[in-house]
Amino acid sequence: MAKVHPNTEEYCIPSVEVAGDRKDKSRVLTVWRKSLLFSCSGFTVFDDEGNLVFRVDNYGSGRAGEVVLMDAAGKPLRTVRRKKLSLGGNWKIYNGEEAVNPVYSVKKQYAKAALVHVAACRRRCSSAAAGYEVEGSYARRSCTVYDEQRRAVAEVQRKEAVGGVGFGDDVYRLVLRPGADACFAMAVVVVLDQMFG
Repeated sequence: MAKVHPNTEEYCIPSVEVAGDRKDKSRVLTVWRKSLLFSCSGFTVFDDEGNLVFRVDNYGSGRAGEVVLMDAAGKPLRTVRRKKLSLGGNWKIYNGEEAVNPVYSVKKQYAKAALVHVAACRRRCSSAAAGYEVEGSYARRSCTVYDEQRRAVAEVQRKEAVGGVGFGDDVYRLVLRPGADACFAMAVVVVLDQMFG
């Protein structure tokens, strides 16, 4: 069986540094739709050296419509919350565990080619704010995040082991283009999983 994470002895690193974290080179994270904790759902994310970078642990007793993205040590980085009175098509991304002043608003696009629109929040989130579009299919693990100039920022891709054996839908790659914010990209993946997972 192919390994999902090569460095099992290095589960905790002190910050959200991604191996090869240089401005001129794409970085690749391995996203595993599995929590490190028993009887929890969530995500475990490794860099290209096998170090734990992000994790999400959803406990059965947690609040519905809320997911916390943490670093390897368990420090909350972003909280993703479903907007109240929304039918699942509107989410907010907050810094840490804050409940006010969202950083981004994510809306499902029903009539357009894009899956979702991610708007940066200034004082209030609005669809007119500069933002990002996500196109493709999250269900097929083939989608791209574009900025307002239509430059690819991040991409979700299927991951295959050496020899062409597939990992299935629970293990995939998150490719971060040069200068991309890994924390933002992973928060968008968490929202996509909540909307389309």
